[in-house]
Amino acid sequence: MNDTPKHTNRLLHETSPYLLQHAHNPVDWYPWGEEALERAKREQKPILLSIGYSACHWCHVMERESFENEEIAAVMNELFINIKVDREERPDLDEIYMNAIQLMTRSGGWPMTVFLTPNLEPFYGGTYYPPADRYGRPGFPKVMHAVAEAFNDKNAQVLQQAAQLTAQLNQINNIADAHEHELTEQLMTNAFQHYHAQFDSRYGGFGNAPKFPPSMGLPFLLRYWHHSGNANALEMVELTLEKMARGGMYDQLGGGFHRYSTDAHWLVPHFEKMLYDNAQLVVAYFEAYQATQKPFYCHIATETLDYILREMYDAENGGFYSTQDADSEGVEGKFFVWEPTDVEDIIGEENAEVFCEYYDITPQGNFEGENILHVQTPPDIFARKLRMEVEALETLLADGRQKLFKEREKRIKPGLDDKILTSWNGLMLRGMAMGYQLTGKPEYLAACEQSAEFVLTTLSQDNGLLLRTYRAGKSHLNAYLEDYAYFIAGLIALYEASFEARWLTEAERLAHLMIEQFGDEAGDGFFFTGKSHETLIVHSKSAYDGATPSGASMAIHSLLRLAKHLDKPEFHDKAVETLKLYFHQMETMPSGSGQLLCELAFLLSTPKEIAIVGEKGDAKTEAMLTALHGTYLPNKIVALSESADGQTLPLLANKPQVDNTATAYVCENYVCQAPTTDVEAFVEMLQ
Repeated sequence: MNDTPKHTNRLLHETSPYLLQHAHNPVDWYPWGEEALERAKREQKPILLSIGYSACHWCHVMERESFENEEIAAVMNELFINIKVDREERPDLDEIYMNAIQLMTRSGGWPMTVFLTPNLEPFYGGTYYPPADRYGRPGFPKVMHAVAEAFNDKNAQVLQQAAQLTAQLNQINNIADAHEHELTEQLMTNAFQHYHAQFDSRYGGFGNAPKFPPSMGLPFLLRYWHHSGNANALEMVELTLEKMARGGMYDQLGGGFHRYSTDAHWLVPHFEKMLYDNAQLVVAYFEAYQATQKPFYCHIATETLDYILREMYDAENGGFYSTQDADSEGVEGKFFVWEPTDVEDIIGEENAEVFCEYYDITPQGNFEGENILHVQTPPDIFARKLRMEVEALETLLADGRQKLFKEREKRIKPGLDDKILTSWNGLMLRGMAMGYQLTGKPEYLAACEQSAEFVLTTLSQDNGLLLRTYRAGKSHLNAYLEDYAYFIAGLIALYEASFEARWLTEAERLAHLMIEQFGDEAGDGFFFTGKSHETLIVHSKSAYDGATPSGASMAIHSLLRLAKHLDKPEFHDKAVETLKLYFHQMETMPSGSGQLLCELAFLLSTPKEIAIVGEKGDAKTEAMLTALHGTYLPNKIVALSESADGQTLPLLANKPQVDNTATAYVCENYVCQAPTTDVEAFVEMLQ
């Protein structure tokens, strides 16, 4: 029997794993590009635009049900020009058409299905459509026939509707009265009150199910606690971090966080694992460790970094992969679930009894008859209940986890989207660099350096501009604002971990390019796309912090820190001007402004400028760095000089060693306290 697919389409020549998944559909798919767009104009045919990503469970469902169905594909091919887009490669298209879907339907998600005029203006759409009427949704063929009929029979009306919707999309990006408001602490207080009102005091997190990891909200709340002394803010952070890490949303055997929880108590996740979630959550857990000194948070963060290096890292070239799928063998979550008999067979009956009770593994199961490992009772309380020593319990659990993990490695793993994105690598650089600062593990720093090198060589063009994506030997697509902003932030973090000045030099070069390419010459802030990109129906200036921070928020982050490191007031001014644009967003939509609020906290504090003059590897230098990295000081920059000679960084100029030993300077606005060679005195100065 020949299993070779009968069909191939134009997606066969793409590098995106998501597009390649559809290369054998009977649908006459095009990638987004001139060929498809010209044909739509020439034939005056509507476009069916389908946007998704490789780890998306419902994207796989819609492919199986509709795009692999010969009859449904025939309807698509007859009535539309069909274009398939990977949202991770083309965040510009994803943002525009997702906004359109939300305006039309008041909800959104993936797979996204949008119908466009030949001029690319949206006029109808939704998300997942079943192959026939069900779940209260109309069947996909019925929708397509109705859309094509409307486009052909009521064309003038459809075009008018599409033009009105496009005008609304452009309106979203017209930010008014940007300079009328002062950036004050009241914005932070309002935001705290908003989070407090949404907080789930039983299970942590905000709002009801489904629950997404508040990757930027938690760091903001930590900063608010640090700034205001409000203990409630810290309690919200701690409960959320603990419940997520003990829930099924965290992989109890292999480390790393799944995308989100389908329920309110973090038990049943959507099982895909995204690089960007894990990169941001690592920072949140490490910051909580700095703030509380509780080893649990450091343990979760390092376990997550170890998972990334094991599963999501190209050790040969450098660079971090994008996602791991939710499905294996066509079943969501199959790789991750267990039955009690499995556990007994692997770790023995006696230990299995304790292990299964601790991780809630039961014969009836907690997920479709099987079990997702999660922790209902903290180990100290559980040990007391069993009259065991905590150490003995933890040894038993660690041994069981190790054995189950080893057995799980024999299973068929979820699919890997091994494309390397510049932006998400920038986020991971920050997490890895922080991991090195707090644990000293050399493999974290090595991965950082290799990833940065990879982007600066393989994902850079001859003219110095960055590219967006790399896979299978091919780098392509011009980078977006978020690629520059995240990567610059990653380079700054890498400098503050390694103190190799070249990383700051590259960050400064890219910051100038970012301003030149994406800065709004007619006004303020930054556009999503730059001068090197094609013209789309909307030129967006969004700063919405969703699952990932906006490019604008991270541009502010990077420029505020570079301004301090390099004494560049023009970077500071550009950052402040951009932050002011989003006053109303921070005021009215704090949960979509988490990163902006973190930058506001940096701006309103007087950030500490810390200079250490001492040899790397010297015991006292290392003791000072260990003390510094172990202290929660979110609003700071750090520089190190091995000698006072030949320093180009302003923060290090004219700062000699005292008594020929490692010396620390703590400054604010370039005004420094008296230098110290005493580690304890240094810690006091930091407070």
